[in-house]
Amino acid sequence: MIYDQYKLYENKYCFIIIKSNQSDNYNKLIKISKSLDLQVEFDDNVYNNKDINQLLKLIEIDNGSLSKVTTFYGLVGFIKFTKYPYMIIITKRSPVGLLGGHYIYHIDDVLFISLSPKKLYLNDATESKLLNTFKQVDLSKNFYFSYSYDLTSSLYNNLNQIKTNNNRYIWNHNLIKDYYSQCIPIIHGFVDQSKLLVYGRVIHVTLIARRSRHFAGPRYLKRGINIQGNVANEVESEQIVSDSLTTPFKSKHAYNGNLNPNFTSFLQYRGSIPLFWSQDPQMGIKPMINVAPNDPYYRQAALHFKNLFRRYNTPIYILNLVKSRERIPRESKLLDSYDECVNQLNQFLDGRNKLRLTSWDMSRASKTNQDVIGFLEKFANDAILETNFFHTKYNKAQNGIIRTNCVDCLDRTNAAQFVIGKVAFGYQLHALGIIDKPMLDHDTDAVNMLTEMYHDHGDTIALQYGGSALVNRVETYRKINHWNSHSRDVVENIKRYYANSLLDADKQAAIDLFLGQSPPSSMESLSDIPIPTDSFFKLDNDEIKVEESTEQVESNLYHDYWKYFYRPTLFTSLERHFSTNMNSTLKYLPRNLKNRKNMSPFHTIKTSPNTPTRPFAPVRRWMSLQSIPSTRRNSSIGTISEVDSVDNNSEKDYESTALDVEEMIRERMQDLGFDQQDIISAVDRTIDPEVNEEDIFKYEE
Repeated sequence: MIYDQYKLYENKYCFIIIKSNQSDNYNKLIKISKSLDLQVEFDDNVYNNKDINQLLKLIEIDNGSLSKVTTFYGLVGFIKFTKYPYMIIITKRSPVGLLGGHYIYHIDDVLFISLSPKKLYLNDATESKLLNTFKQVDLSKNFYFSYSYDLTSSLYNNLNQIKTNNNRYIWNHNLIKDYYSQCIPIIHGFVDQSKLLVYGRVIHVTLIARRSRHFAGPRYLKRGINIQGNVANEVESEQIVSDSLTTPFKSKHAYNGNLNPNFTSFLQYRGSIPLFWSQDPQMGIKPMINVAPNDPYYRQAALHFKNLFRRYNTPIYILNLVKSRERIPRESKLLDSYDECVNQLNQFLDGRNKLRLTSWDMSRASKTNQDVIGFLEKFANDAILETNFFHTKYNKAQNGIIRTNCVDCLDRTNAAQFVIGKVAFGYQLHALGIIDKPMLDHDTDAVNMLTEMYHDHGDTIALQYGGSALVNRVETYRKINHWNSHSRDVVENIKRYYANSLLDADKQAAIDLFLGQSPPSSMESLSDIPIPTDSFFKLDNDEIKVEESTEQVESNLYHDYWKYFYRPTLFTSLERHFSTNMNSTLKYLPRNLKNRKNMSPFHTIKTSPNTPTRPFAPVRRWMSLQSIPSTRRNSSIGTISEVDSVDNNSEKDYESTALDVEEMIRERMQDLGFDQQDIISAVDRTIDPEVNEEDIFKYEE
């Protein structure tokens, strides 16, 4: 049962949480005492509405008056500093993705609730300082959750119900470790979804980035690798392409329980160079890189790659994009050490298991007018033919991963990951039968849409790790608007330097407090790690892609999603559905369709780079180069419960888009020579339906 509605009640002694399903006919109760020690009691019984009301009355009789505090959408967890614990709840959310009928939400706002019977302790200076530090990890930016889909795992692991050590990506792991069954796991990173329209056929493209909570922190304070083999800025990105001909992952009536053959998934990985190295941000905009004396056995790197073998199998393709030629050696210091590391470890690996390293100075290649995109496409094509990708039609996992890095794993890495994603996109569309050949040209609607998604993907990760948006984008390496971007590059470099020099220390303290991490112990040493040998990298069959854990996130992929998606008992309209208002390739069509002869999203359109694309009004991207206020997010779109939060400009944007659609239809009807009055009247009724006030009130309630 999926519980996605929560009500919070309070009396003098405790808080009562009633969690309910969408139909509000299955209810469970949680009691949280107001005390110094966190005391949470779970009632395993399931109550209907009548029973739960009677139970609340009994609690009120026994413990005094019971008042309703608020309704909310999920429990993030609990945290305690010096005195009384706090409870963290989600008060606003907005849908950002839809996979197999399962909604993915962005957290728009949270609320901290003290579990103290009194409020006087807030005058304590230490308590207030710790609370303010903890809140610097802003849960209203780039945190995501789902009630029924495990966002911490790949599509393959979810559909095959493979248990993985997925707490690597659970950012509230420290807050929920004792209450996994009652709290909602959240990931930090990026989620975006768009529609590719192919002559009426709808293809959903979903991009999910999961940041690791291990060795997490800002740019200059987290570099390289730690003693446990975890690297800085580790992000797993998953590109899911699906044909929306049918919605569910798996039909209850399918023959032998076959999976829906219309889903594909491709994984790629970014992470810092797995060596001990650092930089001092106080030494200027481009501080020198200090490479620590390396262990001749590269034991920490061996741990890192063994973990990748366990999670992704083999082969592992490494794309190293650091500079090779510099007047004053900086990045090039890492190049030789990394090559030596891979050669050392490859002594103990054979055949398909060997690490496949490609070192290429992408920055110099761009400056000398080499074909950067062509090189990356060839590399991606060769690698993807080896690793393949997951397709539900055959239910075979992707074997291996492409690991990309530059010195920061930001600008060059994101451009390379886009090209790799573009090549994979072609193979995924070909596997779904959308295109005849697994090749896509640039300057097509399909690739423009994917480019925009990867730009937002890169900007978000850059803001989280580096403090500013991307400096160099894909256009930089395609020589599009190259000179016009210089002023923006200077501004972003200044922002990044300011954040690294003045803000990163506080940011690191907040992340450590949020994740429950302490500084490395002086007792930790390389001597505790075994020296790599032939047997070091050998994994048992049970270890490959499977690592048992007592702390599992259970996904409920086969729930009755029709009630959640269509809401048959509640008045609604098609325009309110997230899937209808999703960003799509329609935004690239001109206002006058006569100017576009070929409507295929795979047809190359040579548009002037200075010609802006028409904005898509219903979906406003919440990600910006500065702070991200919740009022900018598209939180007015939702069908699972009520409208979670409303943007003041949503009605104007909706009217603008409705007029665009109407105008486009009028022009098309004129071109076809049809009598349009009846059709336009029908369009008017669809855009502005006549709804009585009683139905509106019921819907809003």
